[in-house]
Amino acid sequence: MTLVHHLSFSLFSCLFLVLAPTFTASNHVSDPELVVQEVNEKINASRRNLGVLSCGTGNPIDDCWRCDPKWEKNRQRLADCAIGFGKHAIGGRDGRIYVVTDSSDKDAVNPKPGTLRHAVIQDEPLWIIFARDMVIKLKEELMMNSFKTIDGRGASVHIAGGACITVQYVTNIIIHGINIHDCKRRGNAYVRDSPSHYGWRTASDGDAVSIFGGSHVWVDHCSLSNCDDGLVDAIRGSTAITISNNYLTHHNKVMLLGHSDSYTRDKNMQVTIAFNHFGEGLVQRMPRCRHGYFHVVNNDYTHWQMYAIGGSAAPTINSQGNRFLAPNDHVFKEVTKYEDAPQSKWKNWNWRSEGDLFLNGAFFTPSGGRASSSYAKASSLSARPSSLVASVTGNAGALSCRKGSRC
Repeated sequence: MTLVHHLSFSLFSCLFLVLAPTFTASNHVSDPELVVQEVNEKINASRRNLGVLSCGTGNPIDDCWRCDPKWEKNRQRLADCAIGFGKHAIGGRDGRIYVVTDSSDKDAVNPKPGTLRHAVIQDEPLWIIFARDMVIKLKEELMMNSFKTIDGRGASVHIAGGACITVQYVTNIIIHGINIHDCKRRGNAYVRDSPSHYGWRTASDGDAVSIFGGSHVWVDHCSLSNCDDGLVDAIRGSTAITISNNYLTHHNKVMLLGHSDSYTRDKNMQVTIAFNHFGEGLVQRMPRCRHGYFHVVNNDYTHWQMYAIGGSAAPTINSQGNRFLAPNDHVFKEVTKYEDAPQSKWKNWNWRSEGDLFLNGAFFTPSGGRASSSYAKASSLSARPSSLVASVTGNAGALSCRKGSRC
């Protein structure tokens, strides 16, 4: 996945790639429990407004923008609706609208104006929308530049059958309302990542969304399935991420958060996973975590074949108000999987469940009973009721939004 630079690269590009991991690590929140508490407060506020907003769902992200029948004229308002660790991801909020008119992707080094690839590599902030329904088969990885929003609302947009999206050493990315599926491994080719630079890409993994040293990233209301590797993977010092309102189906290794047990820079990784529907045909890693802090709140787990939430290298996992429906196979009822460590070690990790609903024999094995300060703070927060899960995840995935009416 490394980028080998073309001989004509600029000094700025070189320095940026060298310094990028330090740049992303600076986005670490010193007290993640404050972010957890803020998320819970916003969910509570949306719940209280259910009787006031005729279109309200109790989902604070959706209730922030979906009631507006003029959403297509106020698209960039979406950037102010994120919650959790990725709440500061503004994407292209402060830039102009770029309309994708061409679904082709014939040249990864010299992309044609009007294509999605041409849009995402620009240096300026851009809010990228689509002129019509499209199926985009990417020839090579789509290398995002910073301060970009890919907004699929108002069209049925599929990125499928080729390479998919890579967020590498960039910041402030929003990916919203896209169907991303059947992603393939690509690489061993030159790919442009900015107007002034292209480089040699070794083989990619085949993720739907690969976040590699990225920060302030928000993936919202996407439908994700059936890719060669992960659906959303975040590694190599990535942080400040929210993964919300997505519908994930038909996949084995769903979500990897953390590069390896030995890559300790991922101790700064902080991810919010909220209001997603983990649906049919999923096997494991929803998510699989390493080192960092992971708030898993108000998700609906209706299918898994091996386990739902796992991890290694002592991550903190705070599970609140989720609904877990276990498979019928009695061997795989457990939600959790502690990996690569004996019980004598993992019993001191901080994995907790609060307010979760367990169905069909599902159960969560907690750890950290002797309570570090962060564990004690997490346990003092009131969990959101799992009874809300059906309403807050009922519209997970890419929405069918039409101009002139509520989305």
